Amino acid sequence: MFTGIIESFGIIKRIESSGEGRVLHISCDLDLSESKIGDSIAVNGACLTAVSLEKNAFKVDMAPETVERTTFKYLRSGSRVNIERALKLSDRIDGHLVSGHIDGTGIISSMTRQSNAVIIKIDVLPKLAADMIEKGSVAIEGISLTINKCSDHDLEVSIIPHTADITTIGLKRVGDKVNVETDMIGKYVKKMLMGSLSKNDALFNGKKDISMELLARNGFL
Repeated sequence: MFTGIIESFGIIKRIESSGEGRVLHISCDLDLSESKIGDSIAVNGACLTAVSLEKNAFKVDMAPETVERTTFKYLRSGSRVNIERALKLSDRIDGHLVSGHIDGTGIISSMTRQSNAVIIKIDVLPKLAADMIEKGSVAIEGISLTINKCSDHDLEVSIIPHTADITTIGLKRVGDKVNVETDMIGKYVKKMLMGSLSKNDALFNGKKDISMELLARNGFL
C-alpha cells in the first residue's frame, strides 16, 4: 500500500528482457539499507517487488501483464521514474490510499500555465473515466493528485511547482503517456452498490444509473 507521495527520482540503469516481461535495474538517492528483498516499491505508480537490493539501487521483475498495462514498455535506459516505498502503518497519509495496481494509461492532451500552477488535461478510456469524480483522488505516475474536472473521456489536474520539481510530471510533454490508478475505495463502493442492486431485478430493472431514490429504496440511505 502507498500514499502517492513520491520520495525520490529513480534512474533506469539497465533493462533486461525476460520473455515478454522485463527486469529493471534502478538507482535512486534513497537509503535502502533498511529495505529487504521481497519489499514492495512503487515505480511510476506500479507496485513492484525488489528482488535485489543495494544501498542506493534495486532490481525488480515485471510480469508481462505489468508491461502490457503500463507505460513501462516505453522506458529506456536513462529514463527517470518516480519512487515510493511502501506505507508504514505509523506514517501520516498525506496523499490517498494507492494500491500500486495500474488500471490503465492516459495521454497528456494539453498543458496550460495558470498563475504558479500547470493545468494538465489527460485523455483516458471511458472505463477509467467512469471511476473518477470531480475533486476526487487519482494517482498519475504514482503521484496522488486531486481531479479538478473530469468527463467521460478525460480529466484535469493541477500541478504546483513543488510537485513538478520533485516528480517526473515536471518532465512530461503533450502526447506523453502516463500510468493511471483510480481511487480504490470508489471502485469497491461502486462494485458493491451495483452488485447489490443487480440482484433485485424488480428494483434494478436493467438501469445502470444510480440515483438517491434508488439508493434509498435499497436501504443504502
